[in-house]
Amino acid sequence: MVRQERALRTREKVLDAAAEEFAAQGYSRATLNAVAARTGMTKGALYGHFASKEVLACALLSQSHEVWEEMVPTRNTPGVTARTALETLVLDLARRLKADVRLRAALRLATDCPSLTRGLPDVSEDVRRGLVELVRRAQQEGSMPPRPPELVAQLLLAAMHGALHASFGPTGCTDASAWEAVWQLLLDALTGDPRTPPGDQGTEGGAHGR
Repeated sequence: MVRQERALRTREKVLDAAAEEFAAQGYSRATLNAVAARTGMTKGALYGHFASKEVLACALLSQSHEVWEEMVPTRNTPGVTARTALETLVLDLARRLKADVRLRAALRLATDCPSLTRGLPDVSEDVRRGLVELVRRAQQEGSMPPRPPELVAQLLLAAMHGALHASFGPTGCTDASAWEAVWQLLLDALTGDPRTPPGDQGTEGGAHGR
């Protein structure tokens, strides 16, 4: 039992190290030597847990599908509008991508090396389809303008990837409220329904009254 627990801890350690390497380097440039160096293990010891770089990558892709499935209630809650579900899902994804290196690595692997997803869940495609579905439903509800759903989804995904390498605020603010404010700004721009501060709502009427 103790040996099994130690083996499981080592496996998790290797997966974390591999995720860091794949997220930073992509599949083609990542090496098992670099993964071993991140763990402090020898390459031979690493082979005792994962037989190849491809096996490591596939393990991360499989786990990422489980993470995505955890978010199903986020986008399918009864009584919640599609626009609200879209906003919740985008913010949840953005937070998870920032905090979860395994999910970041899996999305990069699925994007950079589609051949890896043959026979495995493609989390990148799952996310894209989920976003497209919500955008289309929001348009049908009348809460989003009729822009091509596929393009809106691609823009959101591109923004998520880019935001991982960006700092918000003049001093590189990483405060959660600033992070969410940036995403809300993008979502408001895409829905065509910016949330005007209460003090500004009478501006137009005041201008006409002059």
